[in-house]
Amino acid sequence: MYYSQNQTKEQAKKQEVVSASIGTIEDSVTAQGTLEPKDYVDVGAQVSGQLKKLYVDIGYMVKQGDLLAELDPQVYETVLKGDQAKLASLQAQLEQQKAQTEYDRLQYARAAKLIASGAISKGDLEEKDKALKVAEATIKSLEAQIAEVQASLDKDQVNLSYTKIYAPMDGVVSDKSAREGQTLNANQTTPTIVQIANLNTMTIRAEIAEADVMRLKPDMDSTFTTMGEQEHKWKGKIRQILPTPEVVNDVVLYNALIDVENVDGQLMNGMSTQVSFVVARAENAVQLPTRALGYHLVDKDSDKGKVYRVSVVTSQGPQDREVLVGLMTRSSVQVLDGLMQGDQVIVTGTSGQELKDSKKGKDMGPPGMGARL
Repeated sequence: MYYSQNQTKEQAKKQEVVSASIGTIEDSVTAQGTLEPKDYVDVGAQVSGQLKKLYVDIGYMVKQGDLLAELDPQVYETVLKGDQAKLASLQAQLEQQKAQTEYDRLQYARAAKLIASGAISKGDLEEKDKALKVAEATIKSLEAQIAEVQASLDKDQVNLSYTKIYAPMDGVVSDKSAREGQTLNANQTTPTIVQIANLNTMTIRAEIAEADVMRLKPDMDSTFTTMGEQEHKWKGKIRQILPTPEVVNDVVLYNALIDVENVDGQLMNGMSTQVSFVVARAENAVQLPTRALGYHLVDKDSDKGKVYRVSVVTSQGPQDREVLVGLMTRSSVQVLDGLMQGDQVIVTGTSGQELKDSKKGKDMGPPGMGARL
């Protein structure tokens, strides 16, 4: 045990000595998150009616285009037949009116020849002209009515097709919100029948505190564990940080979305996760416990890092030494210059983060030596 002339043996025995070692230092941010499918669709009914048949249940694998459910089609079939009959009636009236118009055209042509010889009056010719024009206008009116009914008929056919509900994507039925026999009302909101999700890629919705959110960036690596597999670490990357926060108990939280492959299907919707984001990493670095740092020499800081004074154990006793540090976490600090692996440093018990008097020109000196002004 080493101690200075101003220290007693009892004080020296209380001092902790730590060794500089080689290792990896990570500066990370932790957060809680929840798993959800990255791609999913809430499949609903576009028309109202009774759910006549539901062909799938939760856990069923489906392909795009598979029939999922059928609504009772009778109402829509009846409306369709009614419009089809109305259309047929109007088309018959149109054919009849075309024949009448052709007759009125011949009558007008005959009257136009007779007016020259004085066989009929001018008033008779005008009557024939009027009848022809009315017939031609009636044709246009019937054609417009046919177009209107045809549009209604097309709508009826679409509504009838909506009574059969097909899968819009490949996936697994992850939720079922309706049962056979249930009446669905699509007039106000689209009623959801089932949810289809692609579970091959999951997304973690991680809640990030506002103090940490600016340290995170898209494409940043992350690891996470689940409550059921706390020893297994999954890897993922940040896809997006949502700009709109959520305020929970006056705490501002931002959601970071992390995508992770789930080919083996172990990750499931709604699982809780503990997420860790690696902000910075230093590998094969000389490191010390953060508590071993001495005084922060603010005036000597550089763009490479901060400078601290530590007390190093030597054969001649404790000696002050200035060290340049880089990456710093709550537990460890990277030493860029001033120490080598195996160097022993005395833990003074005084945090260098608390002593910044050197910025004012005060050198407090190593512990136990007294201050030099």
